[in-house]
Amino acid sequence: MIRARPRAIRSIVATGGAFATALALSFAAASSQAADLTAAQVRAIVAHAAAPVDLARKDLSDLDLSNIDLAGANLAGANLFASRLVSSNFRGANLSGANLNGTWLMGAQFAGANLSGSSMLGLVILGGAVTARPNFAGANLSGVRMIADLPNTDLESANLSRARLGVDIRNQGMGQMRTDLSNAKLAGANLAGADLSRSSMAFADLRGANLRGTNFFAVKLAGANLSGADVADADFTEADLDGTVFTGAKGLDAAKGMDKAANRERAVY
Repeated sequence: MIRARPRAIRSIVATGGAFATALALSFAAASSQAADLTAAQVRAIVAHAAAPVDLARKDLSDLDLSNIDLAGANLAGANLFASRLVSSNFRGANLSGANLNGTWLMGAQFAGANLSGSSMLGLVILGGAVTARPNFAGANLSGVRMIADLPNTDLESANLSRARLGVDIRNQGMGQMRTDLSNAKLAGANLAGADLSRSSMAFADLRGANLRGTNFFAVKLAGANLSGADVADADFTEADLDGTVFTGAKGLDAAKGMDKAANRERAVY
């Protein structure tokens, strides 16, 4: 069961937008039981561990775990709902299936981590003294469900295959918030079969990325660099292609919706 407490709910509402409020309210009805461990107990476990820490399936929600080193740790299925992970190190950690909804990720390191199948809705990326973006370079984010503001974020060579970053228009609250990957570093990333609908990817670096079957419906791709990328079966219906670079892109003849894209004549081929 996902658990929430008053501070956690307030932190999510503070992110702003109807989606954040709806997300917080949905958790307000959950159990108010405490997490399995306190932040002090987690830090003690890390300090005395002789091997990678095993916190799989633990409820660590609403804890302040900022600046903690959990590199290589097993956090598969863990509940980190609304926890503060500011400047924490999760390099190479296993967070598959983890609940990261509402977490504070300023300056957090996830390079090479396994976040496959995790939930990352309503992330807190801005605010406080730390201004650095989280780092997901080389991370496994396959099948992740994410709605977040991640402009300028390093996702180079990350695996985002089948990731769901698009807006669900059936949810009116979510319709007020969308994923922002503008200026993001996605060179060499795998986004095959990912849903990016209605997200913002202006000036994103997608050079050499695997974009086979990617859903770019109504995505803002103005100025994005897709040179050398594989776009076979990708859907560009209503995408904004103003200044989008397709130089050397593969599978353009098999891309979908190009005739329905906005500013197609302004794209660079």
